[in-house]
Amino acid sequence: MSLLSLHLLGSPVLRQHSAEVGTVDDAVRRLVDDMFETMNAAHGVGLAANQVGLARRVAVIDADGDRFTMIDPVILETEGRSTAEEGCLSIPEIYGDVTRPERVVIEALDQEGQRYRREATGLKARAIQHEIDHLDGILFLDHLSLVKRQILLARWRREHKDDASYLKEVQPESARSE
Repeated sequence: MSLLSLHLLGSPVLRQHSAEVGTVDDAVRRLVDDMFETMNAAHGVGLAANQVGLARRVAVIDADGDRFTMIDPVILETEGRSTAEEGCLSIPEIYGDVTRPERVVIEALDQEGQRYRREATGLKARAIQHEIDHLDGILFLDHLSLVKRQILLARWRREHKDDASYLKEVQPESARSE
């Protein structure tokens, strides 16, 4: 397994609609393993393939003690409304209150290519929707009011005006503690 670079706000791949995977092979399984390792090192609860530079419908989640893979996910049902603060590994240190369905039912393939159906609420439902949004080229900022989005984007541009690229290297846990 290896750590992957995160693509940050402004990287074109974050706005791409991801292509379906179809068949899960060893390359997809390796990608999933690398994504879990990267997400864990970056202290995230979810990560979509777009965020590591690949516009493929693959995402990983680790929320509420449940760790799972979503390949070619589809939301089948939603219910209720809930507003909570969200952030994103691709937009570090920027947060906003997002309203989403409280409950979702999805269908996806797991890391072995087996189709499954899952119901989720709370943080897990929010993470699922956030990552599926990424696969569709949608960022959590897109769910905010125009004024709030403009304020946060202005802050981002101010804080990142000297950045040379849209990539962020993720450091292994051991490298951060030295």
